[in-house]
Amino acid sequence: MIVFPGSNCDTDTHHVLAQVMGIHTDFVWYTSSSLDNYNLIVLPGGFSYGDYLRTGAMAAHAPVLQAVRNEARRGVPVIGICNGFQILLEAGLLPGAMLPNASVAFRCEWVYLRVEATNTPFSTVASTGQVLQMPIAHGEGNFTADSDTLESLRANNQIVFRYSDAQGDTSAASNPNGAVDNIAGICNSKRNILGLMPHPERCTEQALGGVDGRVIWESVLAHASA
Repeated sequence: MIVFPGSNCDTDTHHVLAQVMGIHTDFVWYTSSSLDNYNLIVLPGGFSYGDYLRTGAMAAHAPVLQAVRNEARRGVPVIGICNGFQILLEAGLLPGAMLPNASVAFRCEWVYLRVEATNTPFSTVASTGQVLQMPIAHGEGNFTADSDTLESLRANNQIVFRYSDAQGDTSAASNPNGAVDNIAGICNSKRNILGLMPHPERCTEQALGGVDGRVIWESVLAHASA
């Protein structure tokens, strides 16, 4: 669990991984230069560096990001949630960029996601077309990419989650932030890096209103076992 100055979902996600899912999890400070011996790297949500310059821009230059790159090249699964997604984009580990929400308002609500790809370490126990419900909490979740990048994401099946309604239909009405093609989460071409704006750690216990986030963590466990 990478911790940056301003991270605020690190403890929540650590609790889910360690206490709910039973995965041994360490906090790793942003100044660390090595991530050896880990089989999952998590960049949590929050407001790293207070979102100065742009969301994720300063964190993308933290010393630990070189270690993240090194491990990702080796095939270690890396997941960036919300601000973590923004950091992965700024670091060039995922294609595209993030803009302010189309409504220019902070959106904090439950949304529906349609699973588009199941051949990642984070979606392997899901089924294509499955609809999940997760909360979002962001002011800059409007994913964008140029036409060539977008076409590449589609052609390579790198769009892992799209915003939808409860029936799985995608439309402007089911898109909370204006993201191009209703994109809520993408992976890299190697498929071991995932960025998504919704928060699976906030819907892994029934007491919080839902458990669809377990799909992400159960997929991680299934991948590790395989």
